[in-house]
Amino acid sequence: MTLARHFRDLDVYQNSLILSVDIHHFCEGLPTPERYALADQMRRASRSVASNIAEAWRKRRYKAAFISKLSDSETEAGEMQCWLDVALKLNYLGDAEYRAFDDRFEHIIAQITLMIGNADKWCTNDKR
Repeated sequence: MTLARHFRDLDVYQNSLILSVDIHHFCEGLPTPERYALADQMRRASRSVASNIAEAWRKRRYKAAFISKLSDSETEAGEMQCWLDVALKLNYLGDAEYRAFDDRFEHIIAQITLMIGNADKWCTNDKR
């Protein structure tokens, strides 16, 4: 594992940022009433995945805080999977598009889980 110098160097951050932009574009095609309900929830949750990774990076001095922020990011990715389920049930996206988005969130969750499991390698000082 090559240690990144900045959160922007992390594959998981880059993946989550690109995915949040893709979710944003998907939301632009939702029916007007959903732009203030489902779309808002999806945009917020997808953006939180990336932002919590950035916040975790800044908390690397404290292992517990680092893990907590990564856990928040993982939770937001799980929330997004729920919103994708809703969008699928409401026929706002097809099976293939649903699977593609869901697989990308699963990949990000796996990356976050790996970072949590190897937190000592990422943290800088305090190993609590």
